[in-house]
Amino acid sequence: MSILQALGAHYQRLLANGAAPPYGYSTEGVSFVIVLSRGGALMDVRDMRDLSGRTPRPSRREVPQAVIRAVNVVPNFLWDKTAYALGVTQDPDTKAPVACRRGERDAFVELHERLLGETDDEGLRSLLTFLRGWDAEQYPGLPHAAEMLDANVVFRLDGAGEELLHERAAARELWGRHLEEGAQRQRVCLVTGARAATSRLHPKIKGVYGAQSSGASLVSFNLDAFSSYGMTQGDNAPVSEPATFGYTTALNTLLAHDSGRRVRIGDTTTAFWAEATAGEAAASACEDLFAALLEPPPPTDAAEGARLADALTALAEGRLLSSVHAELDERTRFFVLGLAPNAARVSVRFWHEDSIGALARRVAEHWQDLRIEPWPWKATPAVWQLLIEAAPQHKSENVPPTLGGTLMRAILTGSRYPHSLLAAVVARMRADKDINGRRAAICKACSTRDHRLGPEEEEIPMSLDRDNDNPAYLLGRLFAVYEGAQRAALGPNINATIKDRYFGAASATPASVFPLLERGSAAHLASLRKGDKGGLAHWFDREIDAILSGMGAAFPRSLRLEDQGRFAIGYHHQRGARRASRETPRDETDNHQEDRT
Repeated sequence: MSILQALGAHYQRLLANGAAPPYGYSTEGVSFVIVLSRGGALMDVRDMRDLSGRTPRPSRREVPQAVIRAVNVVPNFLWDKTAYALGVTQDPDTKAPVACRRGERDAFVELHERLLGETDDEGLRSLLTFLRGWDAEQYPGLPHAAEMLDANVVFRLDGAGEELLHERAAARELWGRHLEEGAQRQRVCLVTGARAATSRLHPKIKGVYGAQSSGASLVSFNLDAFSSYGMTQGDNAPVSEPATFGYTTALNTLLAHDSGRRVRIGDTTTAFWAEATAGEAAASACEDLFAALLEPPPPTDAAEGARLADALTALAEGRLLSSVHAELDERTRFFVLGLAPNAARVSVRFWHEDSIGALARRVAEHWQDLRIEPWPWKATPAVWQLLIEAAPQHKSENVPPTLGGTLMRAILTGSRYPHSLLAAVVARMRADKDINGRRAAICKACSTRDHRLGPEEEEIPMSLDRDNDNPAYLLGRLFAVYEGAQRAALGPNINATIKDRYFGAASATPASVFPLLERGSAAHLASLRKGDKGGLAHWFDREIDAILSGMGAAFPRSLRLEDQGRFAIGYHHQRGARRASRETPRDETDNHQEDRT
C-alpha cells in the first residue's frame, strides 16, 4: 500500500470516530468570535481562547477548509484573521492596528457577496450587512482589540445560542455547493483509481520538526524540470480533491503535538498508525504498544512499565501479544512514516509497512542487541537517547543529518545498523574522552548485529568475558586496569587520567601508546607497594598478567573501526566488573566511587 493510500484509509477511521473533520472542512485555531445582531450590527467580541495554560492559546475549531496562501490574497469562508475579516492588521514596528493595503478585506467581502447574495438565512444575511457597513477605523474601540490583531475570528448571530455562522445548515449547504462548482476537469486519481476532480495545490503538512511553521508540502511541483507534457503543479501527479483532503488531514492529525502518535528521532519526525480492520480498540492498543516501544515510559510510570515488560517477555518467549493484552492482535497491519524538512517541502526518510507483531519483535531484538553489563540507563532507552551519544555536546541539534532515519530503518527492518552510527560514536569518544556505558552499548549493538547477520565471526559478550581472547577487547580491559592503578596511586582528585590523554591513540594505534602506559603502570604499582596498599597492587598485577596472557607477543599496530568499538566494550566491562567484584579490596572500591556511570 502506498503512503497516500494508507493515510487515506486512516482518514476514514478518524472520520468514523469523529476525530477528523469531513471533506471540505479543517480544524484551525480560532481566538475570538464576533457577535452580530440580526440587523448586522457588531454587538460584542467574545474570547474563545484556551486559558488553561500559562499563556492563552487559540481553541481548535472545525471551520470551512483553509485556503492555501503564499503571497496571493485569498479569503476563507465565514472565518479568517482580522486582516481579511475586519481589514486590520498589526504594524510590525509600532504594533498598533493599521488598515490593510493589499485588498484583503475587499477579497473577503467579494467572496461573501458572491456566495451569500441569494441566501435567505438571517444569520448569513446579518454578516453581509455587517461587511457592507464595517469601517476599519472603528476597530480600536472593539473589546479585545489588542489581543485580536492578526488572530483568527469567526461569527455568531446574537440570540442563536452557541451555534457559529459556519455551523448553520444553510452555510454548510452553500459551502458544499461551492466546492462542487470549483471542481476542475476530471482525471483518474492515483490514490483511489476513480475519476474525479484533481487538486492543483495540496494543503500544507504541519508538525514536522525543522520545517516551516506555516507547513510544508509533501506533494508539489515548482520547477519546469519536475513537470511533463505541459502539466503544471498537481496535474503531474493527479490526486483527487477528496483523496488530497483525506491524506493531508490524517497526516496533520497524526503530527499534532498531543496526538500520541508521533516521535522525533534526530531530524526525522516519525508518525505511526494501525489499520482498524480488527476494531478501534485493537488498533489503539497496537499504537499504544508501539509508542511505548519507541519511547519507553519513565520508571515512575510503574503500570505502563510493567505492561511493556510483560509484552517484551511474551515476545522473547514466542507467545502471542494477545496473551499480554486481550485487544492486541499481532496480525494487525501497521504503518511507520519518517519525515524530515527539505526547504519548503518535507522529504520521506523511510516508509515501512508490516504487522505489529513483526515490528514489535524487531524493536525487542534491537533492545536485546543493546544489552550490556553494567546497564548504563535507568530504563530502556528511546531511539533519540542513542542518537545524542553520537552528537557533539550531547545536543539533539548536533545529531548527524539522516542518521535518525537510517537508524530507524535498521530497527524496523532488522537490518544492520548504519556504519555511520558506530563511526560517529567512536569519533565522539576519541574527541570528548567520555567513554560511558551508553556509548559502549551502542558499539556492542553494532557488533552483535554484524555477528548475527555477518561478517563478524566473534560474538560480543554482554558482560565481562575473561575467556575472550580478542586483542581489541583485551586491550580495552588492560587500559581500564592501567587507569585504575593510576587512580589508586595518585588519588581520586587527579586532574586527568590516561583516559583523558591517551584513549584515542590507545584504541586506534595500540603499539604506539601501550608501551608507555605499561611503564607508567609499573611506577604506579611500585608506589602502591611502598605505602599501605600492597594488597591492591597485587590485585592489579594479577589482572594485568591474566589479560596479557591471552594476547600475542606484540601490541597491534592499528585497530579497525569495529575493533575500536570492541576496545570500548572491553574498557566498560572491566570497569564495571571491578566495581562490582567482591574480590576488589575495599580501598580500591572507595577510590572509584566517582567512576560510576
